[in-house]
Amino acid sequence: MSEYIIETIKTGIIETLQMTFFASVLAYAAGLPIGILLYATAKGRILSNRGVNLVTGFIVNVARSLPFLILLVLLIPFTRLVTGSSIGTKASIVPLTVGAIPIVARMVESSLSEVSPGIIEAAASMGASPLYMIVHFILPEATPSLLLGAAINISTVLGYSAMAGVIGGGGLGAIALQYGYYRYQKEVLWTTVTILVIMVMVIQEGGNLIAKKTRK
Repeated sequence: MSEYIIETIKTGIIETLQMTFFASVLAYAAGLPIGILLYATAKGRILSNRGVNLVTGFIVNVARSLPFLILLVLLIPFTRLVTGSSIGTKASIVPLTVGAIPIVARMVESSLSEVSPGIIEAAASMGASPLYMIVHFILPEATPSLLLGAAINISTVLGYSAMAGVIGGGGLGAIALQYGYYRYQKEVLWTTVTILVIMVMVIQEGGNLIAKKTRK
């Protein structure tokens, strides 16, 4: 590969990491409270509310059911409104975030559901409010599972970032498409795919190690 291609791939790695980081942070900023709401308002939970749970769950399920490529296209007007453009690394963060929010919400709900009812009963017997229980009992107890879920979610966002190249997003996905597919440079295609696989593996293993240490 030429020096230009190597530099392009280096830039693509940086852009992919930027998209993954910012989209993951923003997705958790929105998805974490939604996941907590889904958990807390479920039947038999501390803030049981069937109406709120059904409406929130329906919205999350609809958002999750949309294929990411379709979501990319549907969000082009919104992306252009938010960032001033529908192409590039910065613009790709918008659909990546929106696509990850429902996944984060369901993952958080699942992690919190693993908390032993005995811990919640003990907190309630001490007179803890629902908010206090969530912050000081449920979330800390669910931390290892939440960290494992975070590793999976970040890996998902990383995979989505590769698809963003279809509509002009930056990163390794765009390089694989432009050079590996359109220009038939297979060495570029396989190089970018290999780098993406390694990045996913590092994120997964890092998440597993952190979760194990937290559990101990």
